[in-house]
Amino acid sequence: MATPRPLPRSGMPAKSPGAEAALAPYRAKRRFGQTAEPSGAIVLPAGARYLIQKHDARRLHYDFRLELDGVLLSWAVTRGPSYDPHDKRLAVRTEDHPLDYGNFEGTIPQGQYGGGTVMLWDTGSWEPLGDPHEGLAKGKLAFRLHGKRLHGRWALVRMRPRDREKTENWLLIKERDEFAGTEPDLLDRETSSVQSGRSMPQIAAGAMPAPTAPRAKGDPPAFAPPALATLVEAPPAGKDWLFEIKYDGYRALIAADGEAVRIYTRSGLDWTDRYPAIAAAVAALGLPATLLDGEITVIGRNGVTSFGALVAALEGRSPAPLSCFLFDILVHKAKDVRQQPFTRRRALLQRLLGAPKPEAPLQLSESFSGDGNKLLAAACAHGLEGLIAKRADAPYRPSRHLDWLKIKCRQGQAFVIIGFAPSTKPSRPFSSLLMGVREAGGLRYAGRVGTGFSQDTLGQLAAWRDANRRDDPACPVPALLRRGVVWVKPELVAEIAFADWTQDGLIRQGRFIGLRGDKPATEAREMPKSDAVPHITHPDRAIYPEAGLTKADLAAYVQRAAPLMWPYLKDRFVSLVRCPDGVGPSCFFQRRLAAGFGKAWGEQEVSGAGGKTGRYIYPQSQEALIDAVQMGTLEFHLWGARRDKPDIPDRLVFDLDPDPDLPFAEIRSAAMRLREVLAALGLESLPLLSGGKGIHVVVKLRRQHDFATIKDFCGNIAQRLAADEPARFVATMSKAKRHGRIFIDYFRNEAGATAIAPYSPRARGAASVAWPCRWSALAQYEAADAMTIPRAQEALQTHTDPWAGTEPQSLSAAALRAAAAR
Repeated sequence: MATPRPLPRSGMPAKSPGAEAALAPYRAKRRFGQTAEPSGAIVLPAGARYLIQKHDARRLHYDFRLELDGVLLSWAVTRGPSYDPHDKRLAVRTEDHPLDYGNFEGTIPQGQYGGGTVMLWDTGSWEPLGDPHEGLAKGKLAFRLHGKRLHGRWALVRMRPRDREKTENWLLIKERDEFAGTEPDLLDRETSSVQSGRSMPQIAAGAMPAPTAPRAKGDPPAFAPPALATLVEAPPAGKDWLFEIKYDGYRALIAADGEAVRIYTRSGLDWTDRYPAIAAAVAALGLPATLLDGEITVIGRNGVTSFGALVAALEGRSPAPLSCFLFDILVHKAKDVRQQPFTRRRALLQRLLGAPKPEAPLQLSESFSGDGNKLLAAACAHGLEGLIAKRADAPYRPSRHLDWLKIKCRQGQAFVIIGFAPSTKPSRPFSSLLMGVREAGGLRYAGRVGTGFSQDTLGQLAAWRDANRRDDPACPVPALLRRGVVWVKPELVAEIAFADWTQDGLIRQGRFIGLRGDKPATEAREMPKSDAVPHITHPDRAIYPEAGLTKADLAAYVQRAAPLMWPYLKDRFVSLVRCPDGVGPSCFFQRRLAAGFGKAWGEQEVSGAGGKTGRYIYPQSQEALIDAVQMGTLEFHLWGARRDKPDIPDRLVFDLDPDPDLPFAEIRSAAMRLREVLAALGLESLPLLSGGKGIHVVVKLRRQHDFATIKDFCGNIAQRLAADEPARFVATMSKAKRHGRIFIDYFRNEAGATAIAPYSPRARGAASVAWPCRWSALAQYEAADAMTIPRAQEALQTHTDPWAGTEPQSLSAAALRAAAAR
C-alpha cells in the first residue's frame, strides 16, 4: 500500500527558477493588462494547496489544481469530479498556474485566453500517496484530498498517447474508500463558491458576495472525516468501555469560531442552512475555533429519536424542533485534540456545554459505564435503537474501527424447526437449524440459525431430530440449501433472537435462545411488519448495482409506496419500463399485456383516441404494482386521461428538461417562473421532482377539453416563454438548441403520450424516485434525483402525499385566449 508523502510546509517562498520556467507558457498566453488573472508575481509560502475552479469558457469544465514544486499542476476536467469509482472523468493536462491563481474568482474578458466566468468551487489540501514526481512520470498520480467538498483517495491516470496528440489526456478517478459513492449529485447540489457564496451568474454579473449566509470574523476549523462504529452482536465486556445511546438521525460535524458556524454532513457537505436553530445555538456558545461531533435528530413523544420524524421536520411537514446530541470534540482553540483519550475529550466537551436545559437544542450525549448487556437490555426495553460502545482511553480516529462499536437492539420470536444442516466437526451433531414461520399461506422457510447452542442443547436437539425425521421439507426450501439436511416434522418451536429481516424475508444474524414448550407450532407466526416483502423470484438479483439494491429492495419500496401511487394510476392506461436484468441497455417500454402478468392487470381496446387505436394495459389493484416488479418493471408512466374518457385529459404536464450542465437552482427557478405564468391564467400547479434531470409542473384539470386543445394551450405557453426569455428556455426538441437552456417539453400532452407517475422508481443507476412536493418545499431538494429508494423508504414512514386534497380546475376560455395571444 502506498504511504503518504508529506509535501513541503516550511513557509519558505515557493518562487524558484524552476517555477519561473514552468510558468512561462501560462504568462505567454495572457495579457495581464486586460485580464484580472494573477501574473504570479506575488510570492506565496510553499504548501500543499488543492483547489477546483469551475470555469465557463467555450465549454463548462472544472479546472483541477494541485500544488507541487512552487506551481499549481492543472487539468481541465470536462464533466467535473465524481464520487462514483466507475466514472472515469477525462482530465486534459493544461499549463501550470501560479500559486496565487488559487485565490482567483471572477470573469476573464471575452477575447482573452480562457474567456469566461471562474468560480472557486473547492479548496483544501492534498497529500500524495507515494512519490508524486514518480507518479507523474509513470502516468499514475495517487493522492488523498482534504477539501471542503472533495475528500478521500483519488487518482489521475495518464491515457495512452495517440499519434500526433497535442495534449496529455488523463482520467480523474475516485478510488474506493469510505467516501466512494456518497454524493452522486454533488455537482448539481453544490453550485455556489466556497469563497464568496456566489453563483456563476452572480460572479459573471460582478455581484458582491451574497449576504444570505452572514459570518462573523471567526475562522471555523475545516471539516474532518468522522469516526465510524463497527457493528457487533453483543456489548464488549470490561471496565475499558463507556456506553452511549445510539441515536437515529443525521451525523453532524460542527465547526465554530465565535458566531461563525458551519455544520457538515458525514461526507463533508455544508448543511448549515438546513439547521438554522442548531447553528444559532452553537453560535450562542461563542466557542473558540472548535470542531464538534454529534447527531441531529428529532425526539418523539415517547422520548425516542426518530429518523422519519427528522425527515418530516426538514421537509417542512412537521413543526417538531431539532435536537443535536454532541458526543465528541476534535479541535479546540484551533488545536487538534483527537489524540487525547476519549475520557479527556468528553470532559472538555462537558465543560464547554455546561448543563443544558432539557428543551435546549444542544444536548450532551449521556455516557454510561457498567454491564453492557444490562444497559443494552434497558435500551431495548425503552424502544431505543441500541448502544454505542467507546474505548475510554482511545484517541479519535476517522473511518471504521474497533474502538467504537455499535450494538443494535435485536428482534425475537418463535420459529418452527424444519431441518438440521450437517456439521463437519465431530464434536457437533449439526451445524445449524433451518427454520420456518407460519403465514397466511402456510409454513414458509425463514432462514438458518447456527449460534447460541450449549453442548447440552446440541445433544437434546440431535436426539429429538433422530426420533422425528421425515423424507422431505415441510415447506419449499432453496435447492442449494438442501444438501445433506435432515428434515424433521414441523412440531418443535424455538425462540430466536435476530437483528432484522433481510429484504427477502429471512432471519438476519439469528441466535438460538431456547425451546418454547409453551407454544405449539401452529402459533409460530411472524410478527406484523408493515414493510414485509411479498414473495418474488430472484430476490437477490442486483437491479440497481451502483446503489447496491436488489429486486427485493425494489419490491419493498413499491409495496410501501403503492397506497400513494394508486390514486394516480387507478383507471389509467400505463406504459411500463421493464428491466429484467436490472438497470442497463436491456430495458424496454411495454404498454400491452404480455405473458406472465397476473389477474391484477387488465387490457382495453381504445378506438379513436387522438387517432390512436390499439389495446392498452391498466392496473386493476395495488397488487398489480408488485406483480409488475416481479416482471422486472422499474418505471410506471401514466396517461393524461382516465380510461373511461381516453380522449379527454384530466391533467396537463410540462417537463422542464435542462441542459445537463445547468445547476439545479436554475431549474428550480424556471419551475417557479412557469408556476407564475400558470397562476396568472388561473391555474394552481404542482411540482414533481422527476427523478432524472428536471422538474415536472403538473395541473389537475376538470375533464372539459380534448388533447388537441390542451396540447395547443401548453405549446402556446412554452413558445411564449421561449420567445420572452430565449437565453433561458427553448420550446423545440432539437438538442443542439438546448445548450445552456431548458427545453419546455409540452409534447406529453398528446393522446397516448405518458409521463412518469408520482412515487415511481426510475431506471437510473442511483435508484432515484419521482417525488411530488409542495412549492414551499422545493428549495429543500438539492437535485431532481435527490430522492432515492432508500431515502424515500425512510421518508414514507411519516409521509403524507403533498398533492392529496388538491382539486381539479377548469381551464377557462379566457385562459385559452390569453395563452394563444401574441
